[in-house]
Amino acid sequence: MFNLNAFISDNITFRAASLFERDIRVNNSLLVQAIKDRSVCVIGGAGSIGSSFIKSILRFHPGKLVVIDLNENGLVELTRDLRSTYGLYVPQDYRTYTLNFADPIFARIFREEKGFDIVANFSAHKHVRSEKDKYSVQALIENNDIKAKRLMDLLCEFPPKHFFCVSTDKAANPVNIMGASKRIMEDLVMAYGDKFKVTTARFANVAFSNGSLPDGWLHRLQKKQPLAAPYDVKRYFVSPEESGQICMLACILGKSGETFFPKLGEEQMLTFSSICDDFVKSEGYVKKEFTDDDSAKSFAQQMTYDSAEYPVVYFKSDTTGEKAYEEFFVPGEKVDLDRFKALGVIEKTSRHSLYDVESFFDKLQALFASNFTKEDVVKAIKEFIPNFEHEEKGKNLDQKM
Repeated sequence: MFNLNAFISDNITFRAASLFERDIRVNNSLLVQAIKDRSVCVIGGAGSIGSSFIKSILRFHPGKLVVIDLNENGLVELTRDLRSTYGLYVPQDYRTYTLNFADPIFARIFREEKGFDIVANFSAHKHVRSEKDKYSVQALIENNDIKAKRLMDLLCEFPPKHFFCVSTDKAANPVNIMGASKRIMEDLVMAYGDKFKVTTARFANVAFSNGSLPDGWLHRLQKKQPLAAPYDVKRYFVSPEESGQICMLACILGKSGETFFPKLGEEQMLTFSSICDDFVKSEGYVKKEFTDDDSAKSFAQQMTYDSAEYPVVYFKSDTTGEKAYEEFFVPGEKVDLDRFKALGVIEKTSRHSLYDVESFFDKLQALFASNFTKEDVVKAIKEFIPNFEHEEKGKNLDQKM
């Protein structure tokens, strides 16, 4: 039986234990003091990172946990997972709600509960494939930025002691609209830093997270379909457990205006094709490489239960928004690499003011109310983020296997 955690530690992170184990241990008393018996609200808690954050924070016995997510089935599985994990504490007051955080019902919950001590937002469009055309771009920006501002305004009514909103490494020198939207989100939430404590984190790909390319391989394997991967794109990786721990440490230990990231060296970046090689081998197959999708699908269709070879297609990345490498910070951002063993911290830096953000959002709303194009949105973002480098290649990830 395929052991996902073992595969990740042996072939992707090359770590038997969490990268952040020491930082958690050293700061244990501060974490207990901040979390024990406190009320916690996790938005987008059914996803890979949100659920990992929940498991990390439950170690410190919060008094109340409310989880918000649009994915009803995901919330059901989260609850089953938490209830079925040996030794994992789940507070008596544990509730899940199938809601969008911009829904008036969420505002009612928040107001009638008189806020929460800790609020963490993981709800986002987070895939580069979320920007195919003008409709998907509008939905992406509405969710990641415009609705997020409504959340920030709501939090001002009962300010949390700790507020965290997840970002992405793709926000550093963004080349895709998704990354740019998260860079805008950073400016948005940081503009509220004088009203309550606000932190965020940029980090690497989460190995086998929901909807990721490696997660897709598991589904392809179950259906005896070919595996596909780019051979030229390099990425940093953290385990699902580590993703939640980064967010917990940033949320609780960060100072307002700070952004956390994992201290990973350039030599730790991997290509998807090299991971796919190991994945095929771990399943007991020898890879059979094809240069086109149809040949690979034809071979897969003829496979029998005792076939020794498995079809793969490796390709050069040619879709809009893909960056060849990852980075966590950019020139001009003040970085502290000494405070934690495994975490770097981008200290409070110069950002757009709340007035600037609101003016930009007004411009976007007016744009969305018109007969706009995707190119109009890109142009508007470039005015707000001058280093935004977007190249339209005429092909998106929905056109790939």
